[in-house]
Amino acid sequence: VRVQGDTYQVVADVSQFEPPDIVVTISNCHVAIQAEKVAEDGTICDTFTHKCQLPEDTDPLSVSCALTEAGTLVITARRH
Repeated sequence: VRVQGDTYQVVADVSQFEPPDIVVTISNCHVAIQAEKVAEDGTICDTFTHKCQLPEDTDPLSVSCALTEAGTLVITARRH
């Protein structure tokens, strides 16, 4: 978790996955990023999991995420 001014930022490289394969969940300031790449035969050939906890002064309603064209997932949240 990085601090940039009045926001927190979590960055993850998920460039090897397609956007529909990436799931981000947030619960009680816990962020979980999960991605799976499924082969044509239905087997899972690659996975990515990252979990972290945002600091206690995070505004839970301000959390957002964006995926850059380079495949970097950026999750941002404002500090109280």
